[in-house]
Amino acid sequence: MKLLISSFIVFLIYSLLLLGAENQLEVGILVAVAFIASVVGKKMGLMDRLANAVSQHPHFPAVASVAGVLIAMVVFYNSHFALLMLATVLIYSIVCLGLNIQFGYVGIVNFAGAAFFGIGSYTAAVLATHTAVPHLLVLFIAAAVSALIGSILIYPVLRTRGHYAALVTIAFGILFRNFLEVNDTLGGPQGLKIPPLTIFGWNLSEGIQIGGIELSFYIPYLLIALILLIVAFRITRNLERSWIGLSMDMVRTDEIAASTFGVNIAHWKIVAFTLGNLLAGLAGALYGMMTAYVAPNNFTFADSLILVSIVILGGIGNPWGIIPAAAIVVILPEKLQFIQEYRFLLYAIVVILILLFRPDGLLPRRIRNYFPSKKVGESE
Repeated sequence: MKLLISSFIVFLIYSLLLLGAENQLEVGILVAVAFIASVVGKKMGLMDRLANAVSQHPHFPAVASVAGVLIAMVVFYNSHFALLMLATVLIYSIVCLGLNIQFGYVGIVNFAGAAFFGIGSYTAAVLATHTAVPHLLVLFIAAAVSALIGSILIYPVLRTRGHYAALVTIAFGILFRNFLEVNDTLGGPQGLKIPPLTIFGWNLSEGIQIGGIELSFYIPYLLIALILLIVAFRITRNLERSWIGLSMDMVRTDEIAASTFGVNIAHWKIVAFTLGNLLAGLAGALYGMMTAYVAPNNFTFADSLILVSIVILGGIGNPWGIIPAAAIVVILPEKLQFIQEYRFLLYAIVVILILLFRPDGLLPRRIRNYFPSKKVGESE
């Protein structure tokens, strides 16, 4: 337990320093320190020791993650940019949890994640602007619309396999962006403005004042994103541990063998694809209301690649790897803006180095444990 607490404190301090760093030299030093620490930690076997500690205290990572977000929120209570990045990390994590269900559980590679993210944003924009539907309900309607469209797209995906199925999702993502650009009703290339999220008459974008202290208006969005992420993460973990997750694993591993044992391949692919797109649409609706603006350039094929890279970088099939991977992908390029157009080159180098030292991702998925191990001292 001491190792877990010590690691949490070190990681929290490092994250706060990186979020608050504005000097070019500070950012460069912090990135170098992280790289050196990862290499040294691997050589010393620190990762394996942490993994064993987590297995003995399985609830610690969840509690530590929530506590870390809340502490960061308190530290940067009036820093708009830091809180925006933190909220974006949480929202991207929700999207990638959906992609993890599709990619990591049933083996469907969805290169249209940004498109379903955009469907949620545009649905929220239309409903919030032209209807009187409560905004909280708008979030879930947008998620349902994204899931509905995804359930239609899954049929051509089911008729193809492997990279051909991936090409179907790529084509859909490109068509979606082109549809937005030529559709003047949805704002065309200029996009649409979205009214800020309003809950029971409270406009979340107006900011908060407590005891004369002015808090950033991103704090309510951050808290909502945190709640939605906790729910999405819980659904994903319960799905993985259930017999449904076992059936999905069989589909991903070998479809022919799974069908031989009576597993309905098409059924579980539809379930995974629909559920994953529902989470993407939900996150997109919240992101659109938080930024108050959506445009086709926000949902390109490059954005879909970024989402897929988060899943791969974190560890395919492991929900725990998504959050740190999303933090790297979202925060690192923003903090490296001082090198302008070369920042994405350096970001790509960092990702390649991580995959070289951790080829299965930051937190690889462990083999499913069918029989719980016996406790020490328990008789045979």
